[in-house]
Amino acid sequence: MPRTKGDHEARRRDVSEAVWRVLAAHGFGGLTLRAVAAELGATTGLLTHYFPAKRDLVAHALDLLAERTAARPRRPATPGLAAVRAALLDILPLTADAIASNRIWVSSWDTALADPALSDDYARKYARGRARLTDLIAAAQDLGELPPGDPARLAAGAQSFTLGLVVQALFDPATFPPPRQVELLDDYLASLTPPP
Repeated sequence: MPRTKGDHEARRRDVSEAVWRVLAAHGFGGLTLRAVAAELGATTGLLTHYFPAKRDLVAHALDLLAERTAARPRRPATPGLAAVRAALLDILPLTADAIASNRIWVSSWDTALADPALSDDYARKYARGRARLTDLIAAAQDLGELPPGDPARLAAGAQSFTLGLVVQALFDPATFPPPRQVELLDDYLASLTPPP
């Protein structure tokens, strides 16, 4: 019986889920055709139909990571400092899903740094994140909730602080559990706000 397009798409979804589980458990360092095949309960030969080379597997994993990050639910917030806070909270590893996603992102940095095309892509992704944060900060400044100044500079600082906190929380979750991360973020934001 010939395979249908639906069969192919269902199999591709299964493969994507297996890739995600390998990434969550082992990071990019453990992402191999053999590991994904074992997770899927299939042969590496089947996987080479989808990913002829390791580079194709890595590219798919990065696309999958970007898709899942974009589809992740975001905290609702009114414009102003609350929206800045919500956007930064959405980055932090505060839930099991956010921990898994952040582990994968951080483990992907080495892979991206070793490949100029991926490195450029990551630089663009982080620049887009700073641009969105810049807009949120500018709105908070317009409302008087943040002091005047260059919103892009504040966005760069906030992004850098938050990504640094992500790394610390991943390496030392006992010292940086979710409530502590939120407390540190709130302390950071309070340091930016003008005195009453």
